[in-house]
Amino acid sequence: MKKNITAAILLLMFNSIVVAQKIEKEGPKGFDQLRPAIAHGKIDTISYASKTVGTTRKALVYTTPGLPKGKKYPVLYLLHGIGGDEKEWLNGGTPQIILDNLFAEGKIKPMIVVLPNGRAIKDDRATGNIMAPDKVQGFANFERDLLDDLIPFIEKKYPVLKDRENRAIAGLSMGGGQSLNFGLGNLDKFAWVGGFSSAPNTKSPELLVPNPEEAKKKLKLLWISCGDADGLITFSKRTHEYLYKNDVPHVYYLEPGGHDFKVWKNGLYMFSQFLFKPVDPSSFSTYTLLGSQPETNIRNAKYPQILPDNRVVFKVKAPEAVKVQIDLGKKYDMVKDAEGTWNLTTDVINKGFNYYSLLIDGVAVADPSSESFYGMGRMASGIEIPNKEGDFYALKNVPHGDIRVKKYFSRATNSWREMYVYTPPGYDNATEKHPVLYLLHGGGEDQRGWATQGKTNLILDNLIAENKAKPMVIAMLDGNMTGVTGFDERALKAFENELKMGAIPFVESNFKVATDAKNRALAGLSMGGLQTLYAGVKNSDMFSSIGVFSSGWWANSTTLSDPQYEFMKNNTATINSNIKEFWISMGGKEDIAYENCKIMMSKFDQMGIKYKYSEYPGGHSWPVWRHDLFMYAPLLFK
Repeated sequence: MKKNITAAILLLMFNSIVVAQKIEKEGPKGFDQLRPAIAHGKIDTISYASKTVGTTRKALVYTTPGLPKGKKYPVLYLLHGIGGDEKEWLNGGTPQIILDNLFAEGKIKPMIVVLPNGRAIKDDRATGNIMAPDKVQGFANFERDLLDDLIPFIEKKYPVLKDRENRAIAGLSMGGGQSLNFGLGNLDKFAWVGGFSSAPNTKSPELLVPNPEEAKKKLKLLWISCGDADGLITFSKRTHEYLYKNDVPHVYYLEPGGHDFKVWKNGLYMFSQFLFKPVDPSSFSTYTLLGSQPETNIRNAKYPQILPDNRVVFKVKAPEAVKVQIDLGKKYDMVKDAEGTWNLTTDVINKGFNYYSLLIDGVAVADPSSESFYGMGRMASGIEIPNKEGDFYALKNVPHGDIRVKKYFSRATNSWREMYVYTPPGYDNATEKHPVLYLLHGGGEDQRGWATQGKTNLILDNLIAENKAKPMVIAMLDGNMTGVTGFDERALKAFENELKMGAIPFVESNFKVATDAKNRALAGLSMGGLQTLYAGVKNSDMFSSIGVFSSGWWANSTTLSDPQYEFMKNNTATINSNIKEFWISMGGKEDIAYENCKIMMSKFDQMGIKYKYSEYPGGHSWPVWRHDLFMYAPLLFK
């Protein structure tokens, strides 16, 4: 009796230790090596009757050391890959050693681990053509074998807890796909689900998690891990991206490595430490060794990398440099290592597109590892940060329009100029004439901005596919006027002339577009917003709609603004009659144009100018302007 009480006290103390245990970011050296001096668990081979397959099947069962009798324990079902069987983990991954070591250190809960054969067919050996259709089908059949035959057998033979909170499933490769498919497909059975390097058998994310809200409520832990050099990483990545977009808490753990047991052993080491104890979902994003490469990296560039919480890891090889910084609006000092590589992990970076520069010994240069974009008056680097609200500009399987780069000779400037033109899906074969939106960039940018940083084509493709916007041509113009310095009425007048004498005549002569005011709109961001206010308002007979994004007449420049307000005051009725949609938007109070815009709108109210106002948080930035176009385009040409 005294011995049993002592064992119970020790087990209680052990449980309190594992709850409080902090989990490392990877297995330390020797985590998978046999330690003779510690207690070792037991491995049994079992046979169970499978009604699903119609035969007797085998599995291995591991129990952590010294499980006292009279108690019940949680269960982990650990699945193998397409070329293995119930012994694959034992032969290649030494799970018993990993778990023994963790248990000895007080890092895992006492548990029972079942290693089944995931190929649920009569001849379930890993021989012959393992990719034969019947053998591959056997992995799908295993779901019923697991739920209807194996789990009931384990729960009858072993002292296990039978509720979902005490049942976990995980696996490698094909077994990783099974674990995600079966675990997420049976949330009434599993609360802990892990996929290590999950294979192509993994269902699409929409089928894996058709109800994100249910998954949030029922899952204790969803673990997805993979090696960065694994050819199957796309299956893990697409699942992570869907979960991120739908706010389903999960760990997305990337590490150096391929499709092998080095990665899978570390996956088991990490995953098992979370099981069957309280977890903090807010910490999940910190568990990874590597980040994902953003879409703005050049081909094969491993850095920058974006961590799951949207911090960014930069590495720059510059052994001769004295000081290297990253300028993301905030300047970060990098730290040089012994190999001459400068390293940095930033704070959390704003979602969507961000300009940045390298500062090498004080000189601002573009990062050779990232795509460059014309912004800030020069070629600068850009990084695209995941945005769960950015589905509207995602590349989707819908009909796509084209971006056409056109050179034209302008009578206004007596020079060659360039515009980018979006034509909607089906434009080339269309007989009807399309309406046109003339779209303007901001200061320090040019005609490329809306096409590249702005993702205009994807936004319109998606809107048109959903019947939310009319098919339209979008002419993205260069608002920079050669020979005009500063920003005053002379510069605005120069752009107005270019718009009327150069851009519009070229578009109407070379594209299948309607040429009346009701089929023209003008919009712009920041500097382009001022150009829109000037040219659009003074020529309200030419446009049915104008859009002003993150802009407004300058309150501290009455020389520029007062004549504009005077013109509007004298022509209020005409402006209200002609402009059917006068749409103004801002990026919240953090937008540098916010106060000017607020003052401008108050003057509009006094004059009786009719307008609509929209606000989207994010400041003076491309994520805001993308959203502006997404909101504005559906209003046009109704």
